[in-house]
Amino acid sequence: MKRNLPIAAGAALLALSVSACSGTSSPAEPAGSAGTAGSSQASPAGFQEQHKGGTLRLQAKSGDGTLDPHINYSNGNWQIFQAMYDGLLAFKKVGGEASYDLVPDLAEAMPEVSPDGKSYTFTLRKGVKFAGGGEVTADDVVASFERIYKVSGPTSGTFYAGIVGAAACVKKPKECTLDKGVVADKAKNTVTINLVEPDSEFPLKLALPHAAVLPKDTPDKDQGTKPIGGTGPYMAVSYDPNKELKLVRNPDFTEWSREAQPQGYPDEIVYSYGLTAEAAVTAVQNGQADWIFDPLPADRLSEIGTKYASQAHVNQLSAFWYLPLNTNLAPFDKPEARQALNWAIDRQAVVKMFGGANVAQPACTLLPPGIPGHADFCDFPRPDLAKAKDLVQQSGTAGQEVAVVVSDDEVSKQIGEYVRSTLEQIGYQAKLKVISTNIHFTYIQNDKNKVQVSVSQWYADYPAASDFLHVLLSCASFRPGSDSSINISGYCDKDIDARMAEAMTLDRTDKDAANAKWGEIDRDLTKASPIIPLFTPKQVDFVSSRVGNYQFHKQFFMLVSQLWVK
Repeated sequence: MKRNLPIAAGAALLALSVSACSGTSSPAEPAGSAGTAGSSQASPAGFQEQHKGGTLRLQAKSGDGTLDPHINYSNGNWQIFQAMYDGLLAFKKVGGEASYDLVPDLAEAMPEVSPDGKSYTFTLRKGVKFAGGGEVTADDVVASFERIYKVSGPTSGTFYAGIVGAAACVKKPKECTLDKGVVADKAKNTVTINLVEPDSEFPLKLALPHAAVLPKDTPDKDQGTKPIGGTGPYMAVSYDPNKELKLVRNPDFTEWSREAQPQGYPDEIVYSYGLTAEAAVTAVQNGQADWIFDPLPADRLSEIGTKYASQAHVNQLSAFWYLPLNTNLAPFDKPEARQALNWAIDRQAVVKMFGGANVAQPACTLLPPGIPGHADFCDFPRPDLAKAKDLVQQSGTAGQEVAVVVSDDEVSKQIGEYVRSTLEQIGYQAKLKVISTNIHFTYIQNDKNKVQVSVSQWYADYPAASDFLHVLLSCASFRPGSDSSINISGYCDKDIDARMAEAMTLDRTDKDAANAKWGEIDRDLTKASPIIPLFTPKQVDFVSSRVGNYQFHKQFFMLVSQLWVK
């Protein structure tokens, strides 16, 4: 998932990076206090009424795309969606390792799974209501799954492609019907999802925003800035990606499961857009804002790392930054040209641009450390400009024009300029194209925009190799002409696709063997170089002194709704 940069942090955060890795701030903190940077205690077992109330004020340079959960694929809005929408299952909303645990959400219990692993039957909870609408029914669930295809959701051809009838829906989205794939039994209040083949990761996919259950009358097109009524504790009342997103309490919400969807603490959550990162940091320091989404300016790091160290939280991420290379456009339709740039990139230099070894590590592989299937190999261990120049000559692309597309934040621009300069050094005529962060991700995904190379990021939807390799580089993830084509490179290798399918099948019976296959696929994809890994980052959250109960969720990052602001 794309997101604005976590932070560009330098040497000033040395002590912070070592001592402040935190999953949760102490639940014993008094109201209005900051989360202790090194704490890792669990969140309170129950809602603490004394901390309810107030307005949580968030800051970002701009909005993060559409507010439609079936379409948006950005960490910024996925983080907010956790307090707005629900699916049949959820990742437990707590900090720390337990945040990877699956729990029933709109379903009253974990599903009954058929002996062959192809059918999942869910019994729905009774009494759960949509904001401003009626009670959630089995019809809403069926309509929501069909809507995933009708709006051409970015993962309709990957995560949910195994549902019976999905193949036809991917080909003809507007005509989609899943009458045999998602079956409602109104009398029993159940929904059964039937798969073509068993999928050991399918429950994880049901806990993502793309599988959120929406009212059955939700239009089958991107709702953009128009809020959709959800089932969570908060609902959006307005959204202008250039100005503000405002959430208020959902009057129809009653907590049904603290693990799946806890009641929120703030009365309002106001996400303001437009301030520079410099001004936003000052606002957080002065208590005029409570958190900043964008990179911290380098000239403020020393101050934050010393005077405000207790308000900063550092956490490792399952993620990487990378360069997608368009394999269908010159010069990167030639494998030698792609490999040339892979050899030319100095990853240590890029890490320094991001903030240094305390907040990032060079990446040799597509699968980050900690993701099942990660293997320790490094086929492009250090920059070799001579080899890169030779490969450019072999490709016959020397002298061609290349544009590097980046978002308009300072770190991306700096990395983009470095890439541009490197392309010049190995024999190309290169330029930098800077576009608004608000449209960057959708722009680089659409092949109609003819983006040759860009700077992007991928953050795990869930901890699995397929979530990196299959989602980013499978044929099914390339959707020509779509703003939601996650396979930005347009890469399609049917042999690699078949091997990934084998690995996913093997995962059901022999995870170790499956992980070994994923490691081999990772190595072959790295050699083919449709994307160039740069580094794996850490997340740094800088909060105001009045914020307490900080909890870091490994899937969706800081739990916004659980912050104390009173």
